[in-house]
Amino acid sequence: MSNDPLLQPYQLKHLTLRNRIIVTSHEPAYPEDGMPKGRYRAYTVERARGGVALTMTAGSAAVSKDSPPVFNNLLAYKDEIVPWIREMTDAVHEEGAAIMIQLTHLGRRTRWDKGDWLPVLAPSHHREAAHRAFPKKLEDWDIERIIKDFADAAERMKAGGMDGVELEAYGHLIDQFTSPLTNELDGPYGGSLDNRMRFCLDVFRAIRKRVGDDFILGVRYTADECLPGGTGKAEGLEISRRLKESGLIDYLNVIRGHIDTDPGLTDVIPIQGMASAPHLDFAGDIRAATRFPTFHAAKIQDVATARHAIAAGKVDMIGMTRAHMTDPHILRKIIEKREDDIRPCVGANYCLDRIYQGGLAFCIHNAATGREETMPHSIPKADVRRKIVIVGAGPAGLEAARVSAERGHKVVVFEAANNPGGQIRLTAQSERRREMIGIIDWRMSQCEKLGVTFRFNTWADADTIAAEKPDVVVIATGGLPHTEVLTKGNELVVSSWDIISGDVKPGTNVLVYDDAGDHAGLQAAEFIAKAGGKVEIMTPDRAFAPEVMAMNLVPYMRSLQKLDTTFTVTYKLEAAEKSGNQIIAHVGSDYGGASKQRVVDQIVVNHGTIPLDDLYFELKPGSKNLGEVSYDELLSGAPQTVARNPDGTYQLFRIGDAVAARNTHAAIYDALRLAKDL
Repeated sequence: MSNDPLLQPYQLKHLTLRNRIIVTSHEPAYPEDGMPKGRYRAYTVERARGGVALTMTAGSAAVSKDSPPVFNNLLAYKDEIVPWIREMTDAVHEEGAAIMIQLTHLGRRTRWDKGDWLPVLAPSHHREAAHRAFPKKLEDWDIERIIKDFADAAERMKAGGMDGVELEAYGHLIDQFTSPLTNELDGPYGGSLDNRMRFCLDVFRAIRKRVGDDFILGVRYTADECLPGGTGKAEGLEISRRLKESGLIDYLNVIRGHIDTDPGLTDVIPIQGMASAPHLDFAGDIRAATRFPTFHAAKIQDVATARHAIAAGKVDMIGMTRAHMTDPHILRKIIEKREDDIRPCVGANYCLDRIYQGGLAFCIHNAATGREETMPHSIPKADVRRKIVIVGAGPAGLEAARVSAERGHKVVVFEAANNPGGQIRLTAQSERRREMIGIIDWRMSQCEKLGVTFRFNTWADADTIAAEKPDVVVIATGGLPHTEVLTKGNELVVSSWDIISGDVKPGTNVLVYDDAGDHAGLQAAEFIAKAGGKVEIMTPDRAFAPEVMAMNLVPYMRSLQKLDTTFTVTYKLEAAEKSGNQIIAHVGSDYGGASKQRVVDQIVVNHGTIPLDDLYFELKPGSKNLGEVSYDELLSGAPQTVARNPDGTYQLFRIGDAVAARNTHAAIYDALRLAKDL
């Protein structure tokens, strides 16, 4: 047997877990009609197949109708969920993993205009900043009903074959009872710690009465809110002891922090550029104080950190949840001594930011995650070996090269620069985003193992391509900054890329006009502000940087606000003119009625990219398909069979920003779904 701490089994009551790594509860927003149907099941089973010991589903499955999900969660209050749960649990068990589900009542952490438009509930009238709903203060009949709803939902989950349930306390209704900041009730459920904990323990008593002792019960809770007047560490330790001493639960899943604001949520679930495993020692303190099974997860993105957590006795089970979205086969690769092949989580948080914006959770650089029904995590071999030439070694080109090589094809990649990476290499210039280069480094490592030929410092033209005698040509040349957005004075502006790359020196009084709303605009602003420049970020949108999204915005705001940056929304840069050593910026508005001027010494425009597609159009006449893609074949997973030119000698495709400005995930998805069928 291996002596790797991560591979040691763990006995949790009657349940034997095959190793020490878990996927903690999270909601990828894959349910259909509130049920875990095909997409949800395939996603969950893939992690079990990869070797994880325990997968927990449904970050916050709703137990009551007045706990409407603010994004697409499972509805545990419906009887019809039981057979869907059974299909999923049976499939996970067949792969040798245990499976649990997280149940919750959101309390004030939702909105009244979701679901059935029932009043939001809480132990006070205090609004949660993140969801903005003013709650009704709970009455006694609300409390009785919700306790029963928890027990009913747990009984459904046991009927569906779950090994246990975990209650989501932190930030949700249970925590709203426990925290002195959010509990203003009188009587048995408010005031003293005994009273504030009563609701949680009453819920567990009701559940345990329904499900019996041969069912795992746990709680994910905050043992320190890190808020003035809230639950502090000392009280958190006491809460932990009381949870253990209740005899009602089997483990603690420890959190530190609060999630009622975007900054609070980001500190609980850190993103790239923030410290790894920031709460692990705190979880270790809880375990040491309680001597009780303790679980924890918060930016444990690499195997070394996970191994340390177990070896040092910090916790009994360690969660690597976002890491398993990036690579569901972490355990299998550890067992096979292929840790170097693990696709690294780069902390981009595209997964979580998407769900908080109402989308499905997708990994920024594993386009198969969440698409397991149509996209492979393991690439199958092709029947016929072909010669594939790829132009461009950014994320799209490298993914096309990796997948094509996995298929068994002979692959050659041309890149004009001396290093791979494209826009990723540019964005990684920022200290906060340097982890992004892992997207490139992993693909380069995989390509080198697979024998892909790279030709850097080579500007490929039609003759270069023809000399390779390719069967397939994939253009992944990306794009160049688009700054021609003004009615006059376009020659006076520079791009966000110019600033980030260091090709242009930052000005001292700068207007950053950002209507692309992605990272590049904020990165450029931060570079300038850190160099001592006065910065105004202007956008015609009603909110700035919408493509950056909530949690990724937090570190930028912390930095830019300290640097006294001005943020201006709903105004549009229309023209620029030179005035001595200064530039006059003419500002209007799509709303009409506004005409302003700014006098600055530099204007930076962030307006996305335009495709670098000259080579594509040069090659198009010599191709069999004249560049055409059959979307029906692409979406059904069939090989491309378009034949429009009988004289053509190769198939021609383009992917990523060489088609149109999008993002890293889109570029990688383009490459995967094309190349997997070549």
